[in-house]
Amino acid sequence: MSEQPKTVKEQLADIPGTYPFTQERCRLGYHLNMFFTTLLKEENRREFLADESKYLAKFNLNDDQRRAILARDWAGMLKVGANIYHMSKLGGTDRKTFQYLAGQMAGMSEQDYRDMMLHGGRPLEGNRSKSEAPNPS
Repeated sequence: MSEQPKTVKEQLADIPGTYPFTQERCRLGYHLNMFFTTLLKEENRREFLADESKYLAKFNLNDDQRRAILARDWAGMLKVGANIYHMSKLGGTDRKTFQYLAGQMAGMSEQDYRDMMLHGGRPLEGNRSKSEAPNPS
């Protein structure tokens, strides 16, 4: 008996380190992403940086979302509903490059991430599927 093909959603969720922005994540992250969007305005960035906890209290964030923001847990923010494009507003507020954010989410420094990308990116082996063991060849 053959195995049922995976849905696109299941295929995306099976890629290591990937947190697809699904309808569920969109709903979960609505208030989180609205917070990020406020950082487009200079006065909001100043207010946030002056007292981050106080500023975050204005938003209907859950504890995991609040913790991820305060800890600058970039991958954690994705897990709790952040959209990368909205999240980049916080990176900009912190004067961090997109390469820095990507490196942090990949568990490496900005320079190591940059070097990896300049040399062809992440190797496919071991990075295609959580459910399939890497080919030992």
